[in-house]
Amino acid sequence: MGNAQQWKAAIGGSEIESLETSVAFDAAEDGSRGLVYVQAHGAGGSMHDRSTIAAAARLRACGLDVVRFNFLYREKAWSRPDPMPKLHACYAAVVDSVRERLKPKRLLIGGRSMGGRAASMMAADGFACDGLILLAYPLHPPGQPEKMRDAHLAQIRVPVLCLNGTRDDFCRRDLMDAVVARLPKSWTMHWLAEADHSFRVRKSSGRTDADVLDEMAQAVRAWLGANSF
Repeated sequence: MGNAQQWKAAIGGSEIESLETSVAFDAAEDGSRGLVYVQAHGAGGSMHDRSTIAAAARLRACGLDVVRFNFLYREKAWSRPDPMPKLHACYAAVVDSVRERLKPKRLLIGGRSMGGRAASMMAADGFACDGLILLAYPLHPPGQPEKMRDAHLAQIRVPVLCLNGTRDDFCRRDLMDAVVARLPKSWTMHWLAEADHSFRVRKSSGRTDADVLDEMAQAVRAWLGANSF
C-alpha cells in the first residue's frame, strides 16, 4: 500500500505536550464511493503490521476505503498499550480527521482484537458511526473465560459484523455463541473455521491463511450488501 495518502492527526493532550499520530488512507480497489472503514490495530501490532495490511487489502477489494492509524503508544514505539480512555481519545481524534479530510458518506469503525474492542466500547457509548467490523474480538483473556468483555455489547445500536476463528484462545465459541444469543439482530457473527486469534491455520487443517482472508472478505461483502452500505 505504497500509494496511501498519509497525514498526522492531532490528539488532545496536556498543555505541555503536543500529541499526534500517523494515519494512512487507501481507496477501495474499484474507486472510492465514500464508504470508509477506520481500522484499528491490535495490542501487539501497528498500522503497518502484516495482519493489518493483509486485512486492509481484502477489505479494499470489498469496496471499502480503508484508513489505518497508530494508537499513541505505538506511534511512540512503546510496547505497553495505553489505557482504554486514551485509546478512545486517539481513535476519536483520528475519526475527526477522517471526517474533515475525506468527508465520507458513511463511516465504519472497528479493527483487530484490542482495536476492535475499543471501537465497540465507543459505539456502545453512542459514538457516531454507521457500523462496526470486528476482527478477532477478544471476548476474554486466554485461559481466563471468567473475565468476560461482553457487558457493553448489547448497547451497540448500529450493525455489527464480528469475525472470529474457531481456534481463537481469546474467544471461546460456546461463550461467544451464548453472548450473541442475547444481542440484537443487528449483530452478525461469522466463525472462520480452524483460524486462531491471528487468523492463521495449521497445515493439517487443509486450509491456508489466504483461504481465511478470502472467507473474511466474502463475509464482509455479504454483510455490506445485507445492510445496504
